[in-house]
Amino acid sequence: MLELNHVHAHYGLSHVLQGISLQVRAGEVVGLFGRNGVGKTTVMKLIAGWVPLSEGAVTFQGENLAGLSSDQICRRGIGIVPEDRRIFPGLTVEENIQLGYMQCPRRSRAASKQKLAEIYERFPRLAERRLQMGTTLSGGEQQMLAIARVLAGEPKLLLIDEPTEGLAPMIVDEIFTLMDELARDGIPIVLVEQNVHRAVELTTRFYVLERGTVVFEGRSDSSADRANMLARIAV
Repeated sequence: MLELNHVHAHYGLSHVLQGISLQVRAGEVVGLFGRNGVGKTTVMKLIAGWVPLSEGAVTFQGENLAGLSSDQICRRGIGIVPEDRRIFPGLTVEENIQLGYMQCPRRSRAASKQKLAEIYERFPRLAERRLQMGTTLSGGEQQMLAIARVLAGEPKLLLIDEPTEGLAPMIVDEIFTLMDELARDGIPIVLVEQNVHRAVELTTRFYVLERGTVVFEGRSDSSADRANMLARIAV
């Protein structure tokens, strides 16, 4: 579904991504692991069109994404749940979710109403708080809201960046259960997560990044690959 081929990206004069190549196939959960500051979040932002491509190619379902704006990439079916969640202040939970409808501008009102009902069935806590301001939710509830907002747009691929950072252990369990359900529903996911011991159980394959490059690729069902990965990131 997604392929990055020798991708480079810069922040000003800083060469952040230095020839990243990776693939995501249909139905996979692919992890991006590594220490802080190695370029994982930049990879996610580049795929979503938030960071410009300096060199290389990004293709999604066979289409080159070069030159497309972030909203054009979103409407092709790539949804991103950013690390900072970006819950809109002054909007209710339901209004935040409905912003995800912009990803499907041709969807009928009836279909959008049905999608909202499906989201509330998956996220009963959000249904209870649908008229509450989004920014008044707890951290875990805001993370659920950020995921629900993306799901409202029926993404073909999910990019999820550090979903459990700063959350209580009980909420971490809920987030991982949710991501497992999404994976079982067949939604491909690219996951950046510092809790690699939990994340690797969810993933199909993973890539280890160091200094803006991929230094190792492994399968999550290989104990040797997992041990190699853990040794490289020293956790």
